[in-house]
Amino acid sequence: MQSGEVKVAEDSDFKRFIELCVETEGWKQEFNKRNTSVHTKINDVSDFKMFKIKTTYTDVSAEVLYDVLHDPEYRKVWDHSMVEGYEICCINPNNDIGYYSMKCRPFKSRDFVTQRSWLDMGAQYCIINHSVNHQKALPKKGYIRGVSYLTGYLVRKMEGNKCQFTYVSQSDPKGKLPAWAVNKVTQIMAPKVITRIHKACLSYQKWKSTHNPNFKPWLNPEQMTLPRLNMADIKPLSEFNSRESLDDESCMKESDIGENDISDEDSSD
Repeated sequence: MQSGEVKVAEDSDFKRFIELCVETEGWKQEFNKRNTSVHTKINDVSDFKMFKIKTTYTDVSAEVLYDVLHDPEYRKVWDHSMVEGYEICCINPNNDIGYYSMKCRPFKSRDFVTQRSWLDMGAQYCIINHSVNHQKALPKKGYIRGVSYLTGYLVRKMEGNKCQFTYVSQSDPKGKLPAWAVNKVTQIMAPKVITRIHKACLSYQKWKSTHNPNFKPWLNPEQMTLPRLNMADIKPLSEFNSRESLDDESCMKESDIGENDISDEDSSD
């Protein structure tokens, strides 16, 4: 699927993403420590490199990680970068459209409207998304509307209480960011995201036991209560360009910020 396109994801869409997760040609290693590696790759759709994070969780099952990545209420607990997130509508039981906004300090905040698609393949789970434009999530003042060309998660089951987790993002935050910013995010924030998700997984079952424990529409389609997609609400990507995207952030100097400025860590931890 292409950015802006809205339709039910096909097997070929998931296959394309899985190929990105496992391929090695053209990828440059940026980080490799404590079971976590980060690679980047130049691509022909954006000036920003694709990045791929891969790790192994030795004390988290694939089933729990899959639930954590899906559960919108729990994301409010562990994702300290998120300002707002909500589901807008569903296309079918395995495809929906949602909104996500995030802090990007010291830069301007970004937001995204994406179609998300997911598939349980038995030995592995796959969640992918790409940007679309929906009439009920127009660009907002103070946010730069980013574009996801193809972003997603691959969760693979392993023996025992273990799983392999791969996160790939081919996106463009838009605006006019300095060249060093992407490298900084790749080398510092990406590994911290892996740590944050790990902590979230370890606490999820206890949290879920007191927060509507049987409600998991990503596993039980009959529980889905989102309104159905109205195609009249879908507009071309170019129609909703944010005025904020014209702002120039390239004057920001790397020496002016600290490591915590671009991390997703909460100072209250």
